[in-house]
Amino acid sequence: MQLPLIALAMASFGIGTTEFVIMGLLPEVAADLGITIPAAGLLVTGYAMGVVIGAPIVAIITNSLPRKATLLGLASTFVLGNLLCAIAPDYWTLMAARVVTAFCHGAFFGIGAVVAASLVPPTQRASAIALMFAGLTIANVLGVPLGTALGQAAGWRSTFWAVVVIGLIAVAGIALWLPRAIPHQSGNIIREFAVMKRPQVLLAMAMSVLSSASLFTVFTYIAPLLRDVTGLTPHAVTVVLLLFGVGITIGNILGGRLADWKLMPSLIGIFVGLAAVLAVLVFTSPFEALAIATVFVWGILVFAVVAPIQTRVVDSAVGAPNLASTLNQGAFNLGNATGAWIGGAALTFGLGYDDLAWVGAAIAVAALGVALASQALERRDGGLVPADGPDLTGGEARCENC
Repeated sequence: MQLPLIALAMASFGIGTTEFVIMGLLPEVAADLGITIPAAGLLVTGYAMGVVIGAPIVAIITNSLPRKATLLGLASTFVLGNLLCAIAPDYWTLMAARVVTAFCHGAFFGIGAVVAASLVPPTQRASAIALMFAGLTIANVLGVPLGTALGQAAGWRSTFWAVVVIGLIAVAGIALWLPRAIPHQSGNIIREFAVMKRPQVLLAMAMSVLSSASLFTVFTYIAPLLRDVTGLTPHAVTVVLLLFGVGITIGNILGGRLADWKLMPSLIGIFVGLAAVLAVLVFTSPFEALAIATVFVWGILVFAVVAPIQTRVVDSAVGAPNLASTLNQGAFNLGNATGAWIGGAALTFGLGYDDLAWVGAAIAVAALGVALASQALERRDGGLVPADGPDLTGGEARCENC
């Protein structure tokens, strides 16, 4: 089953590149379009909100469609959106194109994660999800740094043209390698939405929002932080982004293995580490070597939460895994949008780029609190779905961490 997972990873590579590369090009985009850097940062918010809005809409539209056809359609929408980004003549057209691109994001990762988990034995689900998301992490190792370098050398539009090519390759991979017959339960969509009311589902999605907000409060403005505070050259910033990508690749693999071992204890430990490393970044950001080392460790921790949270959402939403997984991508990107907005607002009100790490650390502490509450609720109820609660799906209550 490796080739189907590789096909999904290829698509997530393209989507990850287009989502994150804009952050390394904020100064170039701002200069070309005649806008401020905080205004350019709203392109991150616009993309994230496109995912948030698009996730439930696409989930409803595609609920009864075959999984392979759905994933092909979403990947094709991604290609179209990036084409529109490459030819956008002004800021608002670029914003609209980013939103179009984002509409495929949540559903692709949500459905793709469930498909990936269905292709392997139950004990390897989190690792399979992590393998699919490896494309996203490799995008940060290769796609974002190379895309940033290309944009700096040949103009930011050239980066989006390159992403179009990546998208076409991903579409071909899905068409060739993904099996035609993929298990899919197309239940009543209204009934599935009722599953989203479960406290554990809501708590898991709250962790998604907060973990992403913690990341994007700082990472949206990582290029000006490294330039203005640390004193790195544009070329050096590209190298640091590459190192950050290596870190999140390691974190993604680590997170998948930890989730298959002990999910909630691992999540709690990761959130503790995440808050600590962001606090450390405040003090290390003026020093080149220390700042680079801190960013690397931050990359490991920030992506180690992805597979565990995604697995937690699917486990707690028995009976509606596709919908829950898709909406969780919206939750991640609601955090992206919120974090980018919080970071921009903090800068507007006078905080420095290095001060943003304090804000990110505080949000990570909030995520830790939610994780602790989720674990306590699971122990109290004897499982993710309380045995004496309303059974919407016929599933049995389980407790993986008690």
